[in-house]
Amino acid sequence: MSKDNATSATVNRRKALQAAAFGAASLSFPAIVKAQGEQPVKLGVDNPLTGTYSITGRNELHGMELAVQQINAKGGILGRPAKLIVEDSTSGDAGVAVQKARKLIDRDKVDFLVGNVNSGLAIAMSAVAYEKGVFMIDPGGHADPITGKNCHWNVFQVDPSTTLLVNAIAPSLIKRFGKKFYCLVPDYAFGHGLLDAYNANFKKYGATNVGTDLIPLGTTEYSSYLIKAQAAKPDVIVILQNGEDQTNVLKQAVQFGLDKKFHIAGANIELETLEALPQNARIGNWVIEWYWNQPGVPHVKEFTEAIKKKTGRVPTARTWFGFTAIHACALAANNAKSLEPVKMARALDGFTLPPEVALQPHPATFRANQHLLIGTLWAGHAQSSGSAPDDLFHIDETIVSETIAPTVEEADCKMTWPS
Repeated sequence: MSKDNATSATVNRRKALQAAAFGAASLSFPAIVKAQGEQPVKLGVDNPLTGTYSITGRNELHGMELAVQQINAKGGILGRPAKLIVEDSTSGDAGVAVQKARKLIDRDKVDFLVGNVNSGLAIAMSAVAYEKGVFMIDPGGHADPITGKNCHWNVFQVDPSTTLLVNAIAPSLIKRFGKKFYCLVPDYAFGHGLLDAYNANFKKYGATNVGTDLIPLGTTEYSSYLIKAQAAKPDVIVILQNGEDQTNVLKQAVQFGLDKKFHIAGANIELETLEALPQNARIGNWVIEWYWNQPGVPHVKEFTEAIKKKTGRVPTARTWFGFTAIHACALAANNAKSLEPVKMARALDGFTLPPEVALQPHPATFRANQHLLIGTLWAGHAQSSGSAPDDLFHIDETIVSETIAPTVEEADCKMTWPS
């Protein structure tokens, strides 16, 4: 081959390689765009999977997982798949919860922060979310300050506040069972809020708090507290524990025979607690925050069957909390057409959940300029058995939360938005 022919062949080969490379890049470019468009929207879950609140935390997670399945089946969030990134906050250590929240935000780059069952941990997490400007949903921490004096533009609360829980039952207890109350209170934000609300109701309706014990979270032996409660001779012993603590104190109250001498009541009770109790300890008057047995309410049966297929058990209020929290995140983003936290918060401010998410007889709305979900509460009593194996609560009254909720001003929420 002559030198000129060799040079020409080399040039032609180089052009062919350049053309091939360009063609490959052209073919791969749409795939690159598609891959970028399918980067998941990350929902960072910082909730207890161990400790006192492990069962309730896991049930919230089951609801979250179902919500993600539904959201992705309908096109995801802004056309991208939703993905849960889950951290165990433990049940009672605010330091761990804060550490996990910062990890989810700074390292995992989540678009939403979700948690916590423990009210004290939820308050600590909301401070981190506010500092970082990240959109946050509190599914299951009830403390008033979350959407009260510590309210933030970017934080929303699915579960009822402690004041709502007590207002739903305390007036009825005073009217029906007497005016002397002894209170067993978990010694952290949730219990303190319930106690404050009970004392406010006592003052309003002429009742008396004849004794209060502040009891550490995770206590297993309640005999000394129950002996003190018995000695005070109240009309009602108010049990404000939750999770495994609630199970333990109710078992021991029955062992002491206190249910034969005094009326037992509280604020909210969990279906998880009722399932864990022996039949003779399923006692007392309570509020339940969502219930699976709502004949005639649209979409509840379908939700219940979907959870039963997933877990083998009916959903609890905790399952619904988790389910609703994740759907609320997706609704905020899709309605705002953005993942910018301020735009999402504006989209959810004053927003009424669709019936397939609300799953209750009355509208459920994130109250404008406060962000507490105002919907339905159910007051009633525990029962040893009902129409089905998991029907362990009898509803005596269905309450429209708006009728018992403090105003935004009374809740002391002074929300400020970024300029």
